[in-house]
Amino acid sequence: MRSRLILLFVLVMGAVLVACGSNGTETQATGDTVEVTVEVTRIVEVEVPAAGGETGAAMPAGDGVTVAAVRDAGVLKCGGNANLVGFGFLDPATNEYSGFDVDLCKAIAAAVFGEGGADQVEVRGTTGTDRFPVLQAGEVDVLIRNTTWTISRDTSLGFDFGPTTFYDGQGMMVRTESGIETLEDLEGGAVCVQAGTTTEKNLADVFRGLDVSIETLTYPDNPTTTAAYQDGVCDGFTTDKSGLIATRSTFDDPEAHVILDATMSKEPLGPLWRHGDNNWGDIVTWSTYCTMQAEELGITSENVDDMLGSDDPVVQGLLGQGDDLGQALNLSADFCYQIIKQVGNFGEIYDRNLGSQTNINLARGVNDLWTNGGLIYAPPFR
Repeated sequence: MRSRLILLFVLVMGAVLVACGSNGTETQATGDTVEVTVEVTRIVEVEVPAAGGETGAAMPAGDGVTVAAVRDAGVLKCGGNANLVGFGFLDPATNEYSGFDVDLCKAIAAAVFGEGGADQVEVRGTTGTDRFPVLQAGEVDVLIRNTTWTISRDTSLGFDFGPTTFYDGQGMMVRTESGIETLEDLEGGAVCVQAGTTTEKNLADVFRGLDVSIETLTYPDNPTTTAAYQDGVCDGFTTDKSGLIATRSTFDDPEAHVILDATMSKEPLGPLWRHGDNNWGDIVTWSTYCTMQAEELGITSENVDDMLGSDDPVVQGLLGQGDDLGQALNLSADFCYQIIKQVGNFGEIYDRNLGSQTNINLARGVNDLWTNGGLIYAPPFR
């Protein structure tokens, strides 16, 4: 229909131009009739990209385009955090990224590239402000950076969200010596918060609801926000509780700071990508679920080779020995085996970045498997 309208427009405009003698075109009149000859050589439809930034929507990615681009580039470009220990951190001594979110990027790369693929990841450190424009512009293939799943981000920004990998909630950290025990005790005080996050809006909504007056001081990233709090500029420091715990673990005297009991929001965190490429969405989604299912089945990076001989059809399917579940994903049959072998299951990823093997030592809580009373749950691999 659109092409017909364009053609009609061209014909009409051609008639007007010819009738007006435009460009030296001659007309021949016979009574009241004007004979017009119009030659249409080509009609081109042009799509104009939407503006970037948090208020614009991403250009949809064509189905199957992303994985092809990733393979052509030989590297998975992952938007991450460079400044939050445990989730995404760039070590200045080694110039290497590490963290829970970084390992999930490696899991996707292992699925896409196969053997050795976990090393084919290029992490781009992003801030709370520039992470969405970077993804919208296609400068990264997936964003895994402590990002909360909300309806506006899922719809108006042109993104799709994958499985929730960490269930969190906003908290408040204060100095132990301050005597502050509740949010109401911050009346008249100042709170440090990172700009461009759900945290900033939540803070305003919660304290408005409490009828408590505070001064909100915003900073561009976690290091500057933390520095302002440590310098005594703010009475409180707010972000996701996991972020507060991780940041406090880096302080010289962690015990001098306390995280209040109050939880101000729901913050489901997980991967996201540009809307429109269903195949890429399936790859990110099922690569993530692979780590969860492996933990539930007791398959680890240490025993996965031994599990290849399992008689359990569920285990066989997960490791690519039964039905070829990878084919429909545009992946090899053993994509999940590669993830587990190279990166580990969900529990291994959690423990080495956030859990018992770290100074953070964050209890699993709701981020444990559903079989242990948590919320981590993978759909069936069949």
